[in-house]
Amino acid sequence: MSKNLQALIALLLISFCCWLSYHSLKPSSIPEDVPENEFSVNRAFQHVEKIGESAHYLGSAAHSSVRNYIVNQLQNLGLEVQTQEDFVLNDAAVLSRPQNILTRIEGSGDGNALVLMTHYDSQPHSSHGASDAGSGVATILEGLRAFIAEGNTPKNNIIILFTDAEEIGLMGAELFIKEHPWAKDAKLALNFEARGSGGSSFMLLETNAGNAKLINAFKDAKVPFPTTNSLAYSVYKLLPNDTDLTVLREFGNLNGFNFAFIGDHYDYHTANDIPENLDIETLAHQGDYLMPLLRYFQDADLNQLNSNNDLLYFSLPFGQFVTYPFGWIIPMLILAFVLFFAVVGYGLFRKKLGIKAIFKGFAPYFLSLIIGGLLVFGLWKFCLYIYPEYSEMLHGFTYNGYSYITAAVLLSLTIVFFVYHKFYREETTASQFVAPLFFWIIICTLMAFGLKGAAYFIIPAYFGILQLFLMINQKQPNLILNTVLSLPALFILFPFISMFPVALGLNMLSLAAILSILLFSLFLPVFGYFSKKDLLAVLFFLGFNGCMFYAHFTSGFTAEKPKPNSLVYLYDAEEENANWYSYDEMPDEWTAKYFGEDPVILNNAETRFSSKYNSGFTWRSKAPKIQIDEPGIMLQKIDSSDNEFQYSLKIAPNRDSKRMEIYTENITDFNEFEVNGRTPENVKLGEEEFNMFTRRWKNRLLSYYISSKDTLRMNFSIDKSKSAEFILYESSYDLLENEALNVPKRSEAMIPKPFILNDAVIYKKRIIVE
Repeated sequence: MSKNLQALIALLLISFCCWLSYHSLKPSSIPEDVPENEFSVNRAFQHVEKIGESAHYLGSAAHSSVRNYIVNQLQNLGLEVQTQEDFVLNDAAVLSRPQNILTRIEGSGDGNALVLMTHYDSQPHSSHGASDAGSGVATILEGLRAFIAEGNTPKNNIIILFTDAEEIGLMGAELFIKEHPWAKDAKLALNFEARGSGGSSFMLLETNAGNAKLINAFKDAKVPFPTTNSLAYSVYKLLPNDTDLTVLREFGNLNGFNFAFIGDHYDYHTANDIPENLDIETLAHQGDYLMPLLRYFQDADLNQLNSNNDLLYFSLPFGQFVTYPFGWIIPMLILAFVLFFAVVGYGLFRKKLGIKAIFKGFAPYFLSLIIGGLLVFGLWKFCLYIYPEYSEMLHGFTYNGYSYITAAVLLSLTIVFFVYHKFYREETTASQFVAPLFFWIIICTLMAFGLKGAAYFIIPAYFGILQLFLMINQKQPNLILNTVLSLPALFILFPFISMFPVALGLNMLSLAAILSILLFSLFLPVFGYFSKKDLLAVLFFLGFNGCMFYAHFTSGFTAEKPKPNSLVYLYDAEEENANWYSYDEMPDEWTAKYFGEDPVILNNAETRFSSKYNSGFTWRSKAPKIQIDEPGIMLQKIDSSDNEFQYSLKIAPNRDSKRMEIYTENITDFNEFEVNGRTPENVKLGEEEFNMFTRRWKNRLLSYYISSKDTLRMNFSIDKSKSAEFILYESSYDLLENEALNVPKRSEAMIPKPFILNDAVIYKKRIIVE
């Protein structure tokens, strides 16, 4: 077979495997007719449609409707349903009154329980929560229906837990694990979540011990599309993205599995998280996790899941799931070094490798990494400059983000093919491969000690060493064979090229470029023998330009891809004035009415209300004063001693307010502090423990999410030598419904900006403790 034909087949095979690495990780066909005892995606989607009709955050009318819907669906299955409701004060000084929904299927065993869980509240105040986590509710409801239809009696109890107030601080999960009597029976949990509206669902493990028995059980359950790896959980733990399952692990030492999808991240927590945007195949993937695991763990010994050992694990196309012990990390690393130096020594001895050529091989490798990484980094900075509207997407992933990921990959391939073309000499290809293979082993060494979950990246090194041996011994290497031997590197690395920018934002594009170049270097036994690498560089560059043109023409906001913006009204009762505020970076036709085309920019960030990205106000302008039903405030000195005063402060909302934020003028340490019958636990910061009220470190005192117009009741004591002055911000989410302000509705090409306090009417009041 001619070399050109081999090269063409190699390119086609690589392209196919790139496609396969994405599209074989979740179901691709949805059957219409499904037996009653099997999971039906179409039936599950009917639940999503009902749950995602409107925003249903804690305290909203729709929140109660969704709760009633879930209760009715469980009762229709013949289950006895209960709710659990009480105040929760978490360690971030957030207070709310969640209402969990619980039921259980009694097992025939000793009372150990498997927990199926998700949350039913949506993110305040505009997200419909169809994916996050209406998809989780639908998965469990449909899975339960199919399970009950099978007529089996499980050995283990099965607890079904729909938590509340997850979106504001994992409050419902904390209430369950700390106070519900069923919590003591729980031994394992399956939690269904979402951080986007499509893509494959990842399994992310939660455990305080070793993972070996949990991973082996997951493997034995024979999930048809296991999409997971031990690196994903290591990265997940570095991010501020805890779930309800994290609370169960931390407070109840409960093992569990998270199942969450991150594709189409731009819909996350937005008004676009609606049923129509949920990928039906993604919902099917959630069901493909639930049913095998439910059937497996219904009779499993849940007391035998703790382990002192850890496993590395990763999934491959066609449902393949590979595991091996952490104990192999160092031996495999040592063996890789031994084999590498043995093969290199053998090549030098045979004079098939040249020392000078080997050292020259470092030049194209590092030039490609440096130039490619810097160019893509600069490319994204340039895009942010010419498309400043991208800054309005707080999570950092734009609607055309996949185009930029593709463009970054194609640009990095342009660079690496062009650089290696300049250094091309077919007879030195084997020598050129030594440098990238050596540094790949060095990278694996660093990960073996710093990020053990990624230590399985050493596997492509073994295939690379084998390829190097074949290149030394073959006059004309078989490019198809070398392609096949490089495919493990593709299946292991390629998914991360997209995953990191999607999950972490497009600021990670340079990481995608570096991963692309690293992957190319492991394919050097294939591409190194291409004599027309410059032609491929030109083709990739044309593809890059095509992606950038497409990204340009899709950079605008439309009804399908609406622009997030923000507007709040704040009335200061002390100063008797009112202002408009916004978090936006760019005015538009909706906000310009209040701030003008050239808004007053706040140089010093004003009060930063609790938000995911610690966002502060960017603009301010004068607003008309309107009548606001101020909250009822009652401050009483209830006792005193020689050293301290004791006070009672009650704040009762007199309007449809949903949130209170309380700050202090200075950081005052209180001797005691109780909120709605709850006292806080200490928080460990570094080596020291702090209490959010008695050993404080920030001005924000408390965030209270209101339901049923419950009064905020604070009892506290303070030294007589100290003073306290509270600043209350009471907020409602009815800015657009307020007739006195007459704010017009947004156009179809706009949505409320998520992750912040938005569309709010805020009442500010100082409360002086005397």
